[in-house]
Amino acid sequence: MSTTAKIYWVDGALFVAEAGSGHTITMDGAPDVGGRNLASRPMEVLLMGMGGCTAIDVVSMLKKQRQDIEGIEVSMVAERADDFPKVYTSVKLVYTVRGRKLNKALVERAVSLSDEKYCSATAMFKKTASVTYEVVLAEV
Repeated sequence: MSTTAKIYWVDGALFVAEAGSGHTITMDGAPDVGGRNLASRPMEVLLMGMGGCTAIDVVSMLKKQRQDIEGIEVSMVAERADDFPKVYTSVKLVYTVRGRKLNKALVERAVSLSDEKYCSATAMFKKTASVTYEVVLAEV
């Protein structure tokens, strides 16, 4: 399985990234590296990618299990190494799942399967970081 991406320099530390699917995102650096704070930092994009990857997994599994979900929020707090290459060293995810009559065991199982088996981004993060999670149910 292969995928592609192209990164185009705009100005300073501002870049536009185009995925093989044709979709684009903008990234910018901090002012101390020539950026103008116009967009997310590339390392933030990696963290958001992990959150999106696992959220897609969890929603897919809960829909298949016919859980009446209204929303899912994945909040993430991450720490990075002090020295270069300043990789992520820990990530904590908090899954807040909103819905009606949610089965806690099914929600926890979906999150666990994403963490242990399905989310490619989580698997990559685990090469350098401790990844933990918490599940919060919110009845509506």
